[in-house]
Amino acid sequence: MSTPRISAYSGYQAMPPSDPAWRGRIAMILFALILLWPMLVLSEFKPWGLFDAQSLAATGKFLASFFPPAHSIEFLKIVVSSTWDTIAIATMGMTLALVGTIPMTLLVTQRLSISSLGGARMGLFAIAVRQSARWLLVLLRSVPELVWALLLVRIVGLGPTAGVIAIALTYCGMLGKVYAEILESSDAQASNSLLNNGSGRIAALLYGALPESAAELVSYTVYRWECAIRGSVVMGFVGAGGLGQRMDESLKMMAGDELATMLIVFVLLVAAADGVSKMLRRRLE
Repeated sequence: MSTPRISAYSGYQAMPPSDPAWRGRIAMILFALILLWPMLVLSEFKPWGLFDAQSLAATGKFLASFFPPAHSIEFLKIVVSSTWDTIAIATMGMTLALVGTIPMTLLVTQRLSISSLGGARMGLFAIAVRQSARWLLVLLRSVPELVWALLLVRIVGLGPTAGVIAIALTYCGMLGKVYAEILESSDAQASNSLLNNGSGRIAALLYGALPESAAELVSYTVYRWECAIRGSVVMGFVGAGGLGQRMDESLKMMAGDELATMLIVFVLLVAAADGVSKMLRRRLE
């Protein structure tokens, strides 16, 4: 009499292994909630106010005024002129920021330092210059461009000049920091070879470091130009000119149709900047 076979599959399915880190994850979630709750209370965040009957009625009335968007020839001419002013403010601000960023990047990027070649110890003067440049970049990017614009409007008066200088100051600090980090994290073989063979720092940057990081640098620069366009619109609300100043005037008059047209133009403007960024990245890849 043969022994009956026992099937390898008896209908029992093994339970999936438990996550060994579940206690730590729960503890981190609880810690985050305990930490964020006082901040939520202090910020007085009350989203239910948006669903108040009076708020909903005012929102519906305002949004209804968006349709149809303003499309008269006279108004469209004003929008085109203001849009061009916004692009000019952002572009000139970025250009001035780059003028200050390039020498600052050379100063703060240790990989491009001739004094530290071969593991040599840097002198006190070189350390002081580098730290001063880093603290200057911290100062410039710590103050938002809107705050710079508020200060500069009081100094140079209303108009695009305040917006251009505000973007140049803030973005010089941002670009200098990120450019230095990109160059520090790139392959250093080419730039180190040039420096070790007596090349200057500018040549090492142009022929060694930039080819390795060109795509990332260009992508970040165009992204910052896109941010500068958005920033120039915001600064228009404090008198720095451009599309933002026209939007502020329309808001004060509760002209929803004019706001709708300018918002459409603004979205198209940002989309065009994104397209330029993609095109440049493809050319550099």
